[in-house]
Amino acid sequence: MLQALSRIGRRRSFQVCAVLVVVLGLLLWWLLPLGKQAPSGTLTFSTGVRSGVYQRYGERLRGDLAKDLPQVSIRLRTSEGSQQNIARVATGEADFTIATADALATYLRDGGPGADRLRGCVRLYDDYIQLVVPRDSPVRRVSDLRGKRVGVGQPGSGVRLVADRLLTAAGLDPTNGIRAVPDGIDTMPQQLEGDLLDAFFWSGGLPTSAVQELSDRFPVRLVPLEASLIKELQAAGGSARHYRSAVMPADAYRTVQQGQAVPTVAIANVLVTTDRTDPALTEAFTRTVIDSRDRIGREVHAAQLVDLRTAIYTDPLPLHEGAKRYYRSVKP
Repeated sequence: MLQALSRIGRRRSFQVCAVLVVVLGLLLWWLLPLGKQAPSGTLTFSTGVRSGVYQRYGERLRGDLAKDLPQVSIRLRTSEGSQQNIARVATGEADFTIATADALATYLRDGGPGADRLRGCVRLYDDYIQLVVPRDSPVRRVSDLRGKRVGVGQPGSGVRLVADRLLTAAGLDPTNGIRAVPDGIDTMPQQLEGDLLDAFFWSGGLPTSAVQELSDRFPVRLVPLEASLIKELQAAGGSARHYRSAVMPADAYRTVQQGQAVPTVAIANVLVTTDRTDPALTEAFTRTVIDSRDRIGREVHAAQLVDLRTAIYTDPLPLHEGAKRYYRSVKP
């Protein structure tokens, strides 16, 4: 009798243990991301011209992404700039890019292919418009460029967009009022130094290495962009609302400004993807951008200006769902 009861007790104990194991397993399955796979595959990041800030930033960000997303292969692809970057991402030729807010707003306004699929991840740093001339140049304002040889950026660049608008605001026809040279920052400094240009526009973070290197070997000056031009730009409305008055600090370039701050125009840069991009990948990508700020900033100064408090404001684009997840995860 006692042996029979003992056997029944052992059987019941075994059954209870088995049930507990199953319940514990279900709890672990529910609580732990056992079935969640890390992002994998290949993605393309469209950057900019080889000597520009977009490319330098992309090169350094790729190193951090490789550590944080070891199963993802990142391919960098150079470009003419913001306008080409946006078109690539919108049409599926690239997965992520950086572009200026005014170029994004223009693409949305014009209803470019895939415009409705564009999403923002991070508001990055500001670009500053830089009008560079030889130090002894008679050009003191944008209107003085009439008839001169002016580098205005490549057709697919963000600088081309804002240069045309600034020239128009100054009363100059971008096509006939100057002798426009459609080159980028990779060639314009050498052309200015070789007397093949009288001036060039550039839109980039501070300092832009190509401008810094030019100033180290050739005397140049930055032309102020007066407040009246900015008012004229903003009065146009639409995508021009993304321009704001700014000042290039006196120490932005060691030998150019000679201790003087220079008034100019600033435009926000946005990290861009589309609603096609996997939310888990976008969340991880966004996290790496924020976490790598200080390390990259030691080499690419503009990266230091990425700020978690303002990163969420990706106007004119809505936030990607994956980016929203990241910002929720770090919300105090």
